[in-house]
Amino acid sequence: MTAYPIDPKLDLMLERTVDVPVDLVWRAWTEPKHLMPWFTPAPWKTVDCEIDLRPGGIFRTVMRSPEGQDMNNIGCYLEVIEKRKLVFTDALLPGFRPRDGGFFTGIVMMEPAAGGTTYTACAIHKDEAGRKAHEEMGFHSGWGTALDQLVAYAKAKM
Repeated sequence: MTAYPIDPKLDLMLERTVDVPVDLVWRAWTEPKHLMPWFTPAPWKTVDCEIDLRPGGIFRTVMRSPEGQDMNNIGCYLEVIEKRKLVFTDALLPGFRPRDGGFFTGIVMMEPAAGGTTYTACAIHKDEAGRKAHEEMGFHSGWGTALDQLVAYAKAKM
């Protein structure tokens, strides 16, 4: 379902079919009360979240390390297609205001599949160094763990 050509030098991708319906995956990504329990791979926690689900609207999370250090992540949505696609970036602040230090643009796509959802997450970077740094930070294991947490949360709590 990738909507653009993947550049392996610049992009990281995770694709899986999960046994949770699209509606629940969408709600888990778009409602703060449902995003916070799964979004950050344990033992980290998401302790705050703000979502204004429209192009230019805020997407902000605060992640807390096991040592208690908070990391505020702020950006905005670029594209919102209900129950299909979210595109967000930390390169822009809400209202599309440019920001120094942006790291990546995220694309999350969900498509109905037999018994659940085909889930595709892409992280696109401006250069190879950014891609490599994100991969070395644990993109595949971190985003994969977060997806596992989303599935477990959706099955138990939604």
